[in-house]
Amino acid sequence: MTALEKLNSRLQELDHWAKKSLGQNFLISDLVIKRIIEAAKSFKIPKLVEIGPGCGALTDDLRLIDPDLKVIELDRGFAAYWREKGLQVIEGDALQIEWNFSTPYVLVSNLPYQISSSLVIDRSLDLNGPEGMVLMFQKEVAQRLRAKQQTEAYGMLSVIAQEFWNIELVSEAGPRDFKPPPKIASRVLQFNKKHSVVVDRQDYLGFVKKCFQQRRRLLSSNLKGSLWLADEASQKAFEQWLAQSKKEKTCRAEELAPEELLSLYNVLKK
Repeated sequence: MTALEKLNSRLQELDHWAKKSLGQNFLISDLVIKRIIEAAKSFKIPKLVEIGPGCGALTDDLRLIDPDLKVIELDRGFAAYWREKGLQVIEGDALQIEWNFSTPYVLVSNLPYQISSSLVIDRSLDLNGPEGMVLMFQKEVAQRLRAKQQTEAYGMLSVIAQEFWNIELVSEAGPRDFKPPPKIASRVLQFNKKHSVVVDRQDYLGFVKKCFQQRRRLLSSNLKGSLWLADEASQKAFEQWLAQSKKEKTCRAEELAPEELLSLYNVLKK
């Protein structure tokens, strides 16, 4: 049975239609599904968590990898359906639930577009979060996640994601790969957990947000008046860092690679 045939069968069984408010665009491409499952398998971690199983485009195959698959589902009808099928269902918003899974796991999802950026940030801040992730994004967001400094797409999301993950392309996905088709293209990315020396991740997020607070302003202007440049000593440390890093006083955050921003953070943190 193809993914489209399975979707139509389950939609009929559930008497369900896609809810725009929940960002429900059901994946129907057998090729994209195959690539996502292969990426999930590549981690060789038997515990999986899926956000938004919906009609099960990924769920049935994920369950072959992990019979005790956990799913997070906001839609009440789908949550009840998968509970009846014997899955461990956490009913609620993936951005609001407690992420306290005790064993190493991989997160897999055809994500609702409206939560994708926030979810990556949240999971990047988790000290005991997933070992890896395979996630679907709006193409524009996927570009931002992997963007390099001095490009239009580069920003706070790029820095945080790249500090904590190695990110690879898994698959492109066009509007025809979904039902109903969205108006935009999509992209699947694989996230492999990186070692990071950042101790206080929430604090580091606050620093990076401050650096990019107004994208076109100078880095010094964004930081001025904040706790990061609160006195003469921190201002002097900032100027020394610029000189040692061979950066102009007029540099902007978008010109600095993730490792350079982390270096500046560590200097100012002292």
